[in-house]
Amino acid sequence: MEPELRGGDPGGYEFQVLGDAEADLFELLAQLVARTRRALALRHLKYEPPFGLGIADLLVRARITWDSDKDGRAPLLIIDGLEVPWEQFGRMLMSFEGWQFKLEIRDRSGEI
Repeated sequence: MEPELRGGDPGGYEFQVLGDAEADLFELLAQLVARTRRALALRHLKYEPPFGLGIADLLVRARITWDSDKDGRAPLLIIDGLEVPWEQFGRMLMSFEGWQFKLEIRDRSGEI
């Protein structure tokens, strides 16, 4: 599935499935549509006045991408289809100061 475009550049959600070259294309498409629906039904961020965006629960799923504003020196996260700069994500984590977390990196073709 093609990525969303923002200003002519890819941004937002991206989905993919991998399948055998001889696989039924309609079955692969059905898998992609199901994966897309499941992902779009999940919300990891919430708006908290007056603080702004925050983590909705204790789980965040994101895609790591390039932050052109930082010349690639810091990641840009795509969470719920929104671009979240690394610094902003760090501020969101501060509401959990003293807690622990686990960061697990997964291949983009897998479902998380």
